[in-house]
Amino acid sequence: MAGLDLFRLEDRVAVVTGGARGIGRTCARAFAQCGAHLALLDVHEENLATAKDELSKLGVKVETFVCDVAKSADVAQAAAGALQAFHRVDILFNSAGIALWADAEKMTEDEWDQVININLKGTFLCCQAFGRQMIEQKKGSIVNVASMSASIVNKPQSQCSYNASKAGVVHLTKSLAVEWAPHGVRVNCISPGYTLTPMVVKLPEYHDGWKALVPMGRLAEPEEIAGGVLYLASDAASYTTGHDLVIDGGYSLW
Repeated sequence: MAGLDLFRLEDRVAVVTGGARGIGRTCARAFAQCGAHLALLDVHEENLATAKDELSKLGVKVETFVCDVAKSADVAQAAAGALQAFHRVDILFNSAGIALWADAEKMTEDEWDQVININLKGTFLCCQAFGRQMIEQKKGSIVNVASMSASIVNKPQSQCSYNASKAGVVHLTKSLAVEWAPHGVRVNCISPGYTLTPMVVKLPEYHDGWKALVPMGRLAEPEEIAGGVLYLASDAASYTTGHDLVIDGGYSLW
């Protein structure tokens, strides 16, 4: 294959966690536009229904599963359902995640656990559940969502739990990449900067301050993250594993 053919995903199956909105939904759309069928996992049932209606119009099969990625039983049930529906899994995009702002000295144990359980534990549980099928197939591509916050400390907000969780995702990615390379399974991650997801759009009072810290002078659109995800998920990245692709407009360079 050459050129654009490297990015084609016809008849492949992509599982997307956090697929009902934000970066997850945007990247699911990119997968579908390249021909992939979709299994969308999310806790928001109503948003899942809307996403299914939208993405099915692209001519691919779309199945949805209500799933809390921090709960192993939910993940196991979703994995079984996806395999029953599609009989294989070629791509896993782990986009489910939350951010919680709290000063470290005031943060409760429950607040810490909530972020770590969804962002780090949830990523591992999904990698484990769907990775087993990929290992059996001797092929698969996993793309996890980390963050530029894995290597920098954001300001002005205090979010040590989020930063720690995303640093964990980066090293989890590298660890799994080494373990699973002999099985034909590639594991990579992306580290986005500030992106205009529904969560960020609701915080306009912070936008100017964040933009001032970005060499490109603006926040990212979700579609600008999708290109990197599509690359890592596709055959264009067939010799890429264990990589953290930073997409932050240059924020982490200063």
